[in-house]
Amino acid sequence: MIQILKVALLAFTFVLASCKTESKQSIKTETITFTKEGELAVLATETDSIKANFDIEIAETEYETQTGLMYRKSMKQDRGMLFIQPTESLQYFYMKNTEIPLDIIYINSGMKIVSFQKNAEPFNEDTLPSNAPAKYVLEINAGLSDQLGLQVGDSISFSRN
Repeated sequence: MIQILKVALLAFTFVLASCKTESKQSIKTETITFTKEGELAVLATETDSIKANFDIEIAETEYETQTGLMYRKSMKQDRGMLFIQPTESLQYFYMKNTEIPLDIIYINSGMKIVSFQKNAEPFNEDTLPSNAPAKYVLEINAGLSDQLGLQVGDSISFSRN
């Protein structure tokens, strides 16, 4: 019995020592780089003229959708991320672990912009709802929606590489 207790105590000591060593190590994070997966155009409601073009990454798996633009240090002005949701419904995004201020553009299955959440604050975990059913969500740098004159009713078209 004493032998079993000695072995258990030794094992417990080893576990504590390895945990202590592990906690002193710094966590290394990789830089996430942009991967162009398609192109997206925003078209004016009245004229169908192009208001803006973006190179996009596409998020459609659960992991891609949950991760989004988290952990990115910056994003070029002509880039964005398009989220393709499985169904058209109210959408709820937040800025957890997102370092870049963003404009979040909600788009319905007819490819029309239905609402915006402008100047979303980095790291803010408050819910940013679509306020109308949306199938697609486009994230671009904060302030671009206003700078480009994007508005509810404008439409998008996109293609994959």
